[in-house]
Amino acid sequence: MKQIPSFNYYIEQSVINNWDNDALTDFKGATLQYHDVARKIEKLHIMFENGGVVPGDKIALCGRNSSCWAVALLAVITYGAVAVPIQHEFTPDQIYNIVNHSDAKLMFVGDVVATTINPDEMPHLEGIIYIPDYSLVLSRTERLTYAREHLNEMFGHKYPKFFRKEHVHYHIEKSPDELVLINYTSGTTGFSKGVMLPYRALWGNIDYILKLLSPKVSRGSSIVCTLPMAHMYGMMVEFFFGFINGCHLFYLTRLPSPSLIAEAFAAVKPSLIVAVPLVIEKIVRKSIFPEIQNNRTRLLLNMPVISKKVRQRIHERVAEVFGGNAYEIITGGAALNQEVERFFNSIDFPITVAYGATETAPLITFTDHSEYATGSCGKVVEHMEVRINSSDPHSIPGEILSRGTNVMLGYYKNEEATRAVIDSDGWYHTGDLGTMSDDGHIYIRGRIKNMLLGSNGQNVYPEEIEDKLNSMAMVNESLVIQKGDRLVGLVYPDMDEVKSMGFNDEDLNNIMEQNRQQLNMQLPPFCKISEIKLHDKEFVKTPKKSIKRYLYQDVV
Repeated sequence: MKQIPSFNYYIEQSVINNWDNDALTDFKGATLQYHDVARKIEKLHIMFENGGVVPGDKIALCGRNSSCWAVALLAVITYGAVAVPIQHEFTPDQIYNIVNHSDAKLMFVGDVVATTINPDEMPHLEGIIYIPDYSLVLSRTERLTYAREHLNEMFGHKYPKFFRKEHVHYHIEKSPDELVLINYTSGTTGFSKGVMLPYRALWGNIDYILKLLSPKVSRGSSIVCTLPMAHMYGMMVEFFFGFINGCHLFYLTRLPSPSLIAEAFAAVKPSLIVAVPLVIEKIVRKSIFPEIQNNRTRLLLNMPVISKKVRQRIHERVAEVFGGNAYEIITGGAALNQEVERFFNSIDFPITVAYGATETAPLITFTDHSEYATGSCGKVVEHMEVRINSSDPHSIPGEILSRGTNVMLGYYKNEEATRAVIDSDGWYHTGDLGTMSDDGHIYIRGRIKNMLLGSNGQNVYPEEIEDKLNSMAMVNESLVIQKGDRLVGLVYPDMDEVKSMGFNDEDLNNIMEQNRQQLNMQLPPFCKISEIKLHDKEFVKTPKKSIKRYLYQDVV
């Protein structure tokens, strides 16, 4: 294994170099400066040490994003323990399963999670810590109880004058392959697997992101954190990058609805926006399209003399909606709708798409907007390599394989599942289908498990059909399902628009039939939709906003 710098050293140096700068803020709440974060980390380290935790022990964290959640994660990692982040949207049974399966010794819980779980279902936990104030919800050992009750006394004894930056020294991993995280996949198939991530995988990601973004996003810049930190995309690209880069991070602390996110963008004016496509698409469709999709604007855009000025004005308006200060928007976790992407490109707005997986912590491809090719998900990141398992990677989709520093050690206690995705040559099999251009841009064509077989044997990629359908009248989101030799579109309508227009069910069905006919004109014969059926509620999604397809196979 080549020499790789310590990941915790990045955290240590950021704390020291940004000591008196703002670090973490709960939106409309309190702010912690970097020295406040360091002090809280040190107190948690004292509690760990005197409570019987040793480096390598597993510590679970489950709660909504907050400054205190971020501090707890940093404390676990910089102590040398193994963090087990858990999506707070998981059911109690899923939480019990992950805590027990991971052999967690302690667990941090948020305010909502604390009221829904039953500690008796997690018999091997020695303690449960309440994230908002780090008090003990449960202690099963005298050592832990004593450590928490006497924490301030112990801290004062260790630092009798005051705690200074020269006291900050964090765990240095013994090997790049040392385990730092077990991140359980949210999964669209209903089964979570514990992804074992070593320090090298975190370093491989952060080294590349810092090289790419640090020159553009300066120290002290503000970032609004809209993604769940328990998910690798949010943890790495928003949190770790932001904190290590010396940025000021803002947490929404509650459900990040598009309206709340838009409010936060306006107040914080972030220098970088990292989001899932669904959030960006909803903001554009609700806040931008109604202002510009009218006959007057279309007429002006078709006038060569002034169209450039009109596009510039639209660009300025979009920038304003996103806070007016963003270097670029990075989307990931799912495909960006092509209509929305074309709109951004038409006004020369800086947007790019990242691609990866929990198993690669998470980046496989990511390119700055200045080099980004429309419709792609960028080029392979540094420290990684990619190949398409196809006889003609340029035009025939094949599975995307990736290998390098960012790849996981394997799935915790599941060697069979590990062997199924990492072959003998070290290639991680993503399960995604893609093609690669001559200049190295990767284009996602769909998931292998989602691919359908048309009646004439042709491959059908439902994601490509859904992307077109999602841009049509009154469609909020859609799912294409195969029934026998028929393809059926399941649509959850845009209910706000339906109500504002006063449409009834008959009107809606007529609109969907027109959508179906218009859609089929854009599709080859073997991809045509035979019927569009309405779905009365939003589709159930994973935390990264991918629809859980397996739940809807028998709906039609």
